[in-house]
Amino acid sequence: MMNALERRSTFALSSIFALRMLGLFMIIPVFSVAGQSYQGATPALIGLAVGVYGLTQAILQIPFSLLADRFSRKPLVILGLLLFALGGAVAAMSESIYGVIIGRAIAGGGAVSAVVMALLADVTREEQRSKAMAVMGMSIGVSFMVAFSLGPWLTSLVGISGLFWVTTIMGVAAISMLLLVPKVTRHHRNYQQGYVTQLKQVLKMGDLNRLHVSVFALHLLLTAMFIYMPSQLIEFADIPLSRHGLVYLPLLVISLFFAFPSIILAEKYRKMRGIFLTAIGGIVLGLLVLIFGFESKYILLLGLALFFIAFNVMEALLPSWLSKSAPIQSKATAMGVNASSQFLGAFFGGMIGGQLLILNNTSMGWGILTAIAVVWLLISFGLVQPRYLSSLVIRLPESKQTDEWTSQLLAIRGIEEVVVMPDQQVAYIKVDKQQIDDAARQDLTHLLGKEVAI
Repeated sequence: MMNALERRSTFALSSIFALRMLGLFMIIPVFSVAGQSYQGATPALIGLAVGVYGLTQAILQIPFSLLADRFSRKPLVILGLLLFALGGAVAAMSESIYGVIIGRAIAGGGAVSAVVMALLADVTREEQRSKAMAVMGMSIGVSFMVAFSLGPWLTSLVGISGLFWVTTIMGVAAISMLLLVPKVTRHHRNYQQGYVTQLKQVLKMGDLNRLHVSVFALHLLLTAMFIYMPSQLIEFADIPLSRHGLVYLPLLVISLFFAFPSIILAEKYRKMRGIFLTAIGGIVLGLLVLIFGFESKYILLLGLALFFIAFNVMEALLPSWLSKSAPIQSKATAMGVNASSQFLGAFFGGMIGGQLLILNNTSMGWGILTAIAVVWLLISFGLVQPRYLSSLVIRLPESKQTDEWTSQLLAIRGIEEVVVMPDQQVAYIKVDKQQIDDAARQDLTHLLGKEVAI
């Protein structure tokens, strides 16, 4: 089970994610109509105002994450959230569509998704990582559903500029959640390398690239589905647009009952690769159901449910696997590349979804998305089971300097990283059990002053 520190940190960092996503998503269902009131608005510029956020996110995730592997992560998160809040304020005060585009671009400049995930990886033990990442993934899904319900209602109350002010308030509120996250100092074997070398190292790793392809395909399919599905729910399921949130939310809840046991199975019994490939297979199956049964209300909902269940399993497993496979000293960098892939996937998913709407052949549309999922599955067969580290929770010694103590720990074979939380007087020692031998156990026992079970 997660300890109190992990639960508090997971809640706070998931809330930061959710508040940012809520501010982003609330605009989407209303701006295509409300945006027409701005000076100079055209359909293309309205689309750019919605999409430019994702573009700047994709471009700046990697620079932010490279810095996060060199410097403290919390100040970078604060900077990103301030940019998010500032962008909302610029858009709120704008009377022209160009001002809104600038505001949305500034808001997207706060590209700290990867930094937040890396911070969550720091403050959770390896054995609890998947659970923490699952909670974060679920918070994103819930914020998506809530935003699509809240956006139209809030716009009717405060107008579109008021909605942008709400995003600013959410950015400031997200900063306050960082108070619940402990201060951490990371210690690992120091690999001196430049930023370009560090990025090249990450990009050369085959399994990391397969995970980047996975998050790209996952969010491409999700975005395309949310553009393509609504008209079919109206036409074939006779469900009006205003009630679509009542379809998505129950399916999200149902998917949690499948997602959490899958995550526990993947982590506890080290079945991550099998669960991962099964989840992609679930996405393929859901899309196949939609090819042949979209004209039936209940088969349409069944295909959507299969997709949601598999999506939420993937959303939880991907960051956990990434944190296991990424080099210790480049964890945030790897997550930055992954986050850029995610936003690019959403960008291309939006483009493909729009094209599918003008196909006038629903089966072919679902077939195209199925083909993308099948290619993704074939690429993912090359994945190998990730390395599993274990975590020891140790009280900081009172008689020694922390830097000296961590250096002695990292000199022991099998000790990969030491994350120190000085305010709590606690350290997480991350251990590779496959590397620990009897001599290393004796050294560790001597250094800690007690025998530890590894």
